[in-house]
Amino acid sequence: MDDNDCTRMFALLSEYLDGELTPATRAEFEAHFSGCSDCITFLQTLKRSKQLCQQFGKSVAGPPANDAAMARLRQAYQDMLAKRRAAK
Repeated sequence: MDDNDCTRMFALLSEYLDGELTPATRAEFEAHFSGCSDCITFLQTLKRSKQLCQQFGKSVAGPPANDAAMARLRQAYQDMLAKRRAAK
């Protein structure tokens, strides 16, 4: 597995959680998750975030994330990939 695998998984995680992937793609995801602790951690975090959002129901949405917050999220993802590369 390489960073491209993780990037692909990251891009489709919402579809994975919502059961919107084909059976073949879902099987690919599950095979990847069996060997990638970073993606497993990210998946668990996303699942928890989804649960928390569902608990709030139809509450009033806050403002969209600002550019700084989005930059921090992107940087955290890049840091995770760099950590994985360094561990190889």
